[in-house]
Amino acid sequence: MFHENEELPESQFERALLLQNMVMALATGGAVVEILYRQIRSEFVSDPILKPLLPKFVRTCRDGGSLWAYLKSVHSGGGAYAIRGNHVTEAFEELLDHLEERSTVPSDQDVSVVLSMYNAEGVQSAWAKALKRRTNDPQGAITSARTLLEEVCKHILEDVGESGFEKWDLPKLYSATSKFLNLAPSQHSEEVFKKILGGCHTVVENIGGLRNKMGDAHAMGRRPVKPTARHAALAVNLAGSMDMFLIETWMEKSE
Repeated sequence: MFHENEELPESQFERALLLQNMVMALATGGAVVEILYRQIRSEFVSDPILKPLLPKFVRTCRDGGSLWAYLKSVHSGGGAYAIRGNHVTEAFEELLDHLEERSTVPSDQDVSVVLSMYNAEGVQSAWAKALKRRTNDPQGAITSARTLLEEVCKHILEDVGESGFEKWDLPKLYSATSKFLNLAPSQHSEEVFKKILGGCHTVVENIGGLRNKMGDAHAMGRRPVKPTARHAALAVNLAGSMDMFLIETWMEKSE
């Protein structure tokens, strides 16, 4: 039983689970705690990464009344509790799976925070797609990882007044961005910095190559090389880390 003065769980996964349990209670003859439902719903709706994963009926139902109207429409005859309950469980599965996985990968949250601070159209949606596809659609995740890097580089170049980069490939985009941000190896004399920054360029270049070889943007022929979830996780995590580095450097330079 939930109470209005109940303290919300600390983790997003537990808050999502609480939200599911409240909806489940309403679907099976109980009631929803209005203030808690609105509070948790508002948190997830305002998060650009989590909003697409939230059940559509939660996104559209702003209070318990509209939620109950929806749940009744799912089924109102015999066996309604079981049918509604299964519907709620399936609808929350994607969000809960994502949050459970993210709880074991703390860097995801760090990247999400930095991308939301940058607040550039296209960047957060590309990151959301990469995270969503990382486990179940490795090819799509790799393609999204490259798209994410391209988006960040193009936004930064646009912010600094650069033009004519629309058709550049990823290595050229990154090279121009890194030079503006003073991250090109040639701009440093310290050997260790040159090696690290050269490694960053190699990472970006190889993510582009991985997408061409294993992504879903091109036909793969008779003998396709299919990536696994671990290949996708590597590409997405590397892209996220590089984008966070670029954005934080740009924000510091802007200040």
